[in-house]
Amino acid sequence: MRLAHPAAEVQTADAAVIEASRAEPELFATLFDRHAPVIHRYIARRAGRQVADDLTAETFLVAFRKREHYDPAYPDARPWLYGVATNVIGQHQRAEARQLRIKLAAMPEADDPGHGDRVAGDVTAGAVRGVLLAALADLPAADRDVLLLIAWEQLSYGEVARALHIPVGTVRSRLNRARIRLRAALASTELSATFKEILSNG
Repeated sequence: MRLAHPAAEVQTADAAVIEASRAEPELFATLFDRHAPVIHRYIARRAGRQVADDLTAETFLVAFRKREHYDPAYPDARPWLYGVATNVIGQHQRAEARQLRIKLAAMPEADDPGHGDRVAGDVTAGAVRGVLLAALADLPAADRDVLLLIAWEQLSYGEVARALHIPVGTVRSRLNRARIRLRAALASTELSATFKEILSNG
């Protein structure tokens, strides 16, 4: 099976690309071109920019090796790729909480102290980010996976279920548990309103 002319590639479903790549492996590069930027962003946010390039490449290499098992009933491969990326992150760095705490410790100090309003804004933003990173670091890894795929990547419950190979009901329960723990962590900081969208019931 051959894909359409490159100018029409955007119209070809991911599932068709994967199917075609079984006979013509080079076609799998189309999937990389389409989805590498969002997968790279996700990995960078979770594991750090310094390893994002390598882990993104590893994600697509693993996906390529597993393409024979892709279910063509799903035209969009993004949830599958997010699932592969989540596993790659876990294998690379099983203690993600440690990485989140490293990010927290490495937050840059507000510069340009001559501008009071700007400094105040930077300090507030840093405080908000610090509280959130610390709260995320304390979540169980499975709950954190669900929360970040929904809050950062805006996947639906069904897409998260596909990505992590768990029932939708498990997605809901893990998300609810994560939100409860984040509410508790943020309740005493007067910053909980900042995370209203993440903490709202869905």
